[in-house]
Amino acid sequence: MNQEKQTAAVTGAAQGIGRRVAEVLAERGYRLALNDLRMPDETIRSIQSRGGEAIGQAGNIADESTVEGFVQSAYDAWGRTDVLVNNAAVSFIAPAESISGDDYRRVLEVNLVAPFLLSKAFGTRMLAIRHGCIINVASVAGLVGIADRAAYNASKHGLIGLTRTLAAEWGGRGVRVNAVCPGWVKTEMDAADQAGGSYTDADITGRVPMGRFATPDDISFAIAFLANEKESGFINGHALTVDGGWTVDGSWESLRRRHR
Repeated sequence: MNQEKQTAAVTGAAQGIGRRVAEVLAERGYRLALNDLRMPDETIRSIQSRGGEAIGQAGNIADESTVEGFVQSAYDAWGRTDVLVNNAAVSFIAPAESISGDDYRRVLEVNLVAPFLLSKAFGTRMLAIRHGCIINVASVAGLVGIADRAAYNASKHGLIGLTRTLAAEWGGRGVRVNAVCPGWVKTEMDAADQAGGSYTDADITGRVPMGRFATPDDISFAIAFLANEKESGFINGHALTVDGGWTVDGSWESLRRRHR
């Protein structure tokens, strides 16, 4: 497949990680089909200003009709989709005993049900030509427990499970499925979460061995690597951790800081 002619679909593309993923893939020659709750106009303009091609759709991807419309718009425009990046997600921070059933379901609908619907819709077409790649944006919260995030953690654990299952089912038919697991990233979502008073920059940088937040570039370049068949063509069902060492460091605070 000619990489310059390849097409990628990215959800949650109006800001943060999703916007940067779209830009990075465009820089690598992909044509982009983008979705978010609001029209990702700024992302489209950014891509087009650099000579790239992009179309957009606004809508809730937890709704099957929105998913069907998104898939159709991508194929109407480009006639193919080589890569799907399931990036859209919502955060929810609260003690488990205070989370309502409605709030819990809402998080699962966006973070877990929607990626399944999108994977099924795009994946069916990929399977028909035995070519494609799906990348799910999970989280370190899908690998370890983090207090006050029962709904979010459950959704991301489930997303990694979905990744592994689809990889097992579809890998032999030409469709690779992988995940990336970011640590804390400096995005609009982080700003909104911090505004609620649940943590500070120091809480994160003090816990990460590399002593900083991830950037959208850190995550986007990892996604671009998994999307590139020449570079990662035998990687399937993997959860790539991009967390600066968060999940491997069992040191206590004074010991961690001693080694900086």
